[in-house]
Amino acid sequence: MTTKEDFLKGRRVLIVDDEEDVLDILEQLLTMCSITKASTYEEAEALLRTQPFDIAILDIMGVNGYKLLEIANEHKVIGVMLTAHAFSPEHLMTSIKKGAASYVPKEKINEITTFLSDILEAKKLGRHVWWRWHDRLGSLFEARFGPDWQKNEKEFWSNFLRAYGTRRV
Repeated sequence: MTTKEDFLKGRRVLIVDDEEDVLDILEQLLTMCSITKASTYEEAEALLRTQPFDIAILDIMGVNGYKLLEIANEHKVIGVMLTAHAFSPEHLMTSIKKGAASYVPKEKINEITTFLSDILEAKKLGRHVWWRWHDRLGSLFEARFGPDWQKNEKEFWSNFLRAYGTRRV
């Protein structure tokens, strides 16, 4: 049986956040990976353009994460958005539209190996990278934003869940 650690072992991961403690926590959680850390947009941009990575974990607010996501996508690096201040249905939708492979609230940082291994397992199985996201985090969104959090963009979420999720809007 393949474990979360098996999917992640030896993966080259770029972690970008302007908070040193977040960088340190992720490094401690991802000991099975080869980690590179960046705390500024400029540093992360240079790394993405010059070094190969499998995954980039990108803070949204402090380091211009959406622009870094564009660069990661250009270089075929899996982009995962990590956020505290941009935790909202709107930022989730923006992350999806801009090509992120996942959107993880910082309050779930301790589960990062689960989210990353879900993405890699989905790729291995030929599934979409968002395959398990709603099962893992949909209830958190419902608790935080109410059961109707998707209603303002009902068509988008219906299409999204039909294609990649397991629940209906």
